[in-house]
Amino acid sequence: MQRFFDILFSGLALLFFSPLLVSIAILLRFTGEGEVFFIQPRVGKNGKMIGLIKFVTMVKDSPNMAMGTVTVKDDPRVLPIGKFLRKSKINELPQLWNVFRGNMSVIGPRPQAERCFNAFSEAAQIAIKQVKPGLSGIGSIVFRDEESILDNPDIDRLQYYDDVIAPYKGELEQWFIHNQDLYTYFMLIGLTVWMLLFPKSERYKEMIVGLPQVPEDLKCYI
Repeated sequence: MQRFFDILFSGLALLFFSPLLVSIAILLRFTGEGEVFFIQPRVGKNGKMIGLIKFVTMVKDSPNMAMGTVTVKDDPRVLPIGKFLRKSKINELPQLWNVFRGNMSVIGPRPQAERCFNAFSEAAQIAIKQVKPGLSGIGSIVFRDEESILDNPDIDRLQYYDDVIAPYKGELEQWFIHNQDLYTYFMLIGLTVWMLLFPKSERYKEMIVGLPQVPEDLKCYI
């Protein structure tokens, strides 16, 4: 049933957003570095790599610069129009094609680059490989402002991601996998829309019972 709704929702969304997608594609083609789409290898179901499609928001070869696959607030690698696309999440819309094709779902663990995936615990990695990655999910909702969390020059950002953020993300994704059903699917879709409209809202804390306890180092952020 989830696959049926994935096809239905992604197909309708691609039709609805097609004018916006075409407009953004033209804008990117004639600004920045002339690139439109960025396809990055991410870990998918059963550990197979998938090509995650996004609108270009960063300079070429940015994964091989400075912070690699970890992005921080006001990252100098982000193109001027990329800041808007990332803030509004419009850069993620091309992934609707991933969902329609079947290598992603509307809801699931966010697909990770291999380096970030390896920062998860072994238990989390095993669990995440059981399902398709998602356009959104509990990890995306809780860590909707991850770039701001890492916007601290006094910390080793990569180490903080590996030691603090990744372990809790892994626990959240395990929670989803253990609780996935159509109710959770539709609830997380609704919460995703709500959080896009009201980014500062903590509504998910009221609606979801039994989430893993937030680590002390993250309590001031989430």
